[in-house]
Amino acid sequence: MPASEFTLIYRYFAALGRGDAVDLSVGDDCALLRLEPGERLATSVDTVVEGVHFPADTFPEDIGFRAVSVAVSDLAAMGARPLGMTIALTLPDADEFWLNAFSQGVGQAVSEYGIPLVGGDTTRGPLSITVQVLGALPLAEALLRTGAQVGDVVYVSGCLGDAAAALAFLNDEWRPSAAAAEYLLQRFNRPRARLDLGAQLLGHASACIDISDGLLADAQHIAAASGVGLRIDPARVPVSPALQGCDDQEQVLKWALGGGDDYELCFTLSAGTSAPQSCTAIGEVVAGEGVDVGMELDFAGGYQHF
Repeated sequence: MPASEFTLIYRYFAALGRGDAVDLSVGDDCALLRLEPGERLATSVDTVVEGVHFPADTFPEDIGFRAVSVAVSDLAAMGARPLGMTIALTLPDADEFWLNAFSQGVGQAVSEYGIPLVGGDTTRGPLSITVQVLGALPLAEALLRTGAQVGDVVYVSGCLGDAAAALAFLNDEWRPSAAAAEYLLQRFNRPRARLDLGAQLLGHASACIDISDGLLADAQHIAAASGVGLRIDPARVPVSPALQGCDDQEQVLKWALGGGDDYELCFTLSAGTSAPQSCTAIGEVVAGEGVDVGMELDFAGGYQHF
């Protein structure tokens, strides 16, 4: 007889629910989380779907880790401290081998981000994972998309284009070296939410967003929300050594500007403010609207959900 929903939950996920802010975890109708005095709640939800957000043959450990990272990245973009998360898991069948491996990936993310799994739901259907994250922010502080001012400097963390290049490799559209392929697949399957960076930027950055749909698309959100324009120099957008070794640098630029899933942070700081390490100045905030890269583009500026 197949295991029941509650048996599966307790077997694979109940041990992941302990945390400093958790008063009550998995096992009741609701979880109970505690905010410290002077804090407010930040919450966000993300869904990843097989064949849309990850290939069908992705290892379940990677699916679990990636699904959590994608959601936690929104907390990083706000500068929030993780409190807990819930997962709604839709499965074609109750494959316990798959669930065991998936829970291992979730557990690794729980440990890395300090975000306990405090509840969720399971149901039958096409494979998809919905992760809701809960975080804490000071009452008077948050990183927002609004707030960029003319004269501010535009920065990004890390390197861009790696995840898009990994998908191109998976789709047999280019052949990197073995070492580059291993690095790129790790970047796609195991993205790291920039929680520490978000915490550093809290109270300093004038605007911030995580790069999920592509630099140009997400920078446009800052421009629109702040009522300004962003001028970005494509030559200053950082790319990894794996992409620097690609023969087609025009394609690399497309991956870096229009590719998504890197989950780095794009943010603005007032001129003269020092940026954290591993962040690169790529442009400036100007009067106007939209994002200007100084050239005509013959490709989409980012991922389109519909």
